[in-house]
Amino acid sequence: MLIWAGAGIAVKQALLLVSPLTLIVLRFSLAVVLMLIIGLIFRNNQIIGLQRLDPKHLPLFLLGGLLQPFLYFIFETYTYQSFTSPTIAEALLSTQPILAPIFAFLLLREQVTRYNIIGILISTAGMLLLLLTGAGHFDLGNPWGVLLAILTVSCSVGYSVVLRRIPTHYSSLTIVFYVQTISLALFYMLWGGAQLLNPTPFIQTELLSLQFIAKSMLSIVYLSVFASVAAFILFCFTVRYIGVTRANIFNNVRPVFTAILMLLIFSEQLPLSKWIGILVIILGLFISQKQIKE
Repeated sequence: MLIWAGAGIAVKQALLLVSPLTLIVLRFSLAVVLMLIIGLIFRNNQIIGLQRLDPKHLPLFLLGGLLQPFLYFIFETYTYQSFTSPTIAEALLSTQPILAPIFAFLLLREQVTRYNIIGILISTAGMLLLLLTGAGHFDLGNPWGVLLAILTVSCSVGYSVVLRRIPTHYSSLTIVFYVQTISLALFYMLWGGAQLLNPTPFIQTELLSLQFIAKSMLSIVYLSVFASVAAFILFCFTVRYIGVTRANIFNNVRPVFTAILMLLIFSEQLPLSKWIGILVIILGLFISQKQIKE
């Protein structure tokens, strides 16, 4: 979650150099190549070794690749475009930990304890306090935006369910590699179609100072190596180890890390109410992870 929180800052820098769809294609192309190299070198490792895909499991990988990152990224982008305030979009997208136990119980029959529910509600309350403090008027006047937010969250939670469905003998890198390769193929088709309909230059700015290019390229590398490889593998391992409900509650920590990174990097000050929100999120997180002893 710390890596993904930093990805938001990296995306803003990278988008100064390339278009959003081009950034996605570059990001996941580099990620897939990197995973292929690592997976072949450490092919006997249970976490980062690359294994052959059994054809009978292909539908699960296809579904995973369709849900995330492909549909998730598309729905998330249009969710942000549907609202004048990004805070409203972030608040709606933060409902992921709330939907996770519902999906987990209905599709996986995963046990959802009272501690999970209480922790999710407390953490979500803290997250809303963190996001909405100083946000001004909160208006859910765009029904299409709300629908897109629901679809975005459903794709993300559905992806977690798919991870749990995939047989346990596959390594985390194997799962992420095949899922992202499938998504990348879909993104390439979308990107190619967009280029045919509306050709755009690969570089979309004339501010080509060496320092500017270097910062943007480093951002793309960060998004590829850390956000698309390391974080996805870590999340895959986590979901398969502690379950959909307990893993998805950690999404509420992302705004915490984002706020702290903005404080450290850009000196963006946090009022007392936001610090209280951060503490409430962490409290809820600890409660949600408590297990009932048999």
